[in-house]
Amino acid sequence: MKKKLNVGKALLYGILVLYAVITLVPFIWAVSSSFKTLEEIVSGTINFIPKNFTFDNYKQIFLEQELFPRWLLNSLIIGVAGTSLNLLFNSMAGYALARLSFPGRKTLFIIILAVLMIPAQVTMIPNYLILRELGWLNSYQGMIVPAMINATFIFMMRQFFINFPKELEEAAEMDGLSRFGTFFKIVIPLAKPALAAQAIFVFMGFWNDFMRPLIILSDPSMFTLPLGLNTFKGQYISYWNYIMAASMVFTLPVLLLYGFFNRYFIKGISFTGGK
Repeated sequence: MKKKLNVGKALLYGILVLYAVITLVPFIWAVSSSFKTLEEIVSGTINFIPKNFTFDNYKQIFLEQELFPRWLLNSLIIGVAGTSLNLLFNSMAGYALARLSFPGRKTLFIIILAVLMIPAQVTMIPNYLILRELGWLNSYQGMIVPAMINATFIFMMRQFFINFPKELEEAAEMDGLSRFGTFFKIVIPLAKPALAAQAIFVFMGFWNDFMRPLIILSDPSMFTLPLGLNTFKGQYISYWNYIMAASMVFTLPVLLLYGFFNRYFIKGISFTGGK
């Protein structure tokens, strides 16, 4: 029996190691290519150590490409503001659906579930027309406001708060806290694992989004990084050395975000009320 378990565990670890290698090799090559010249990248030879190590690619995108810092700033503003608003409104909506009794609650929940079944591509043209009428094209609010709530994470937070112990809320109410006070001082601090998971996925959604900026933004100074990276492709040539360097800069904030929230993301949720 132990031998079977050991064989199964070894097979599992072997599959995981193989998957890790398949995942990491392209990333390592991209990191290496960000320090290569264009000639070395397009030469056809696959090597992970640059023959002519250079920082010129990074100097080029930050110093010579005047709009690159602005694209980075745009992505950060949209990603941070959009994620913050999602954390607030998705959590409040999920809490209301899980805890509050009001007319139409079940109907509203069914509508939210129905929204999950609608592909995002279906709403692109209506969203564009609404933003045009509001005069929000080529603006931060045009990128942030339509995406400041997410039906998927409203549902996720509702399921989280359904299992939240009511005793903690009742104790807070007895201590004189209002509903809002209970939510922000008791519920939200204990919801860090769910909020961390939501923050990672929502930020990545904003950060990696290409289609919405392509439709809404036309002014190069308002481009986000995914849209800006596309400008490194000419009609007859793609500057892969600049694309790889910009991609590494593009990847860094997501890695930092995951590293910051990792301890909340992977740990189990325990509600003892001890604190």
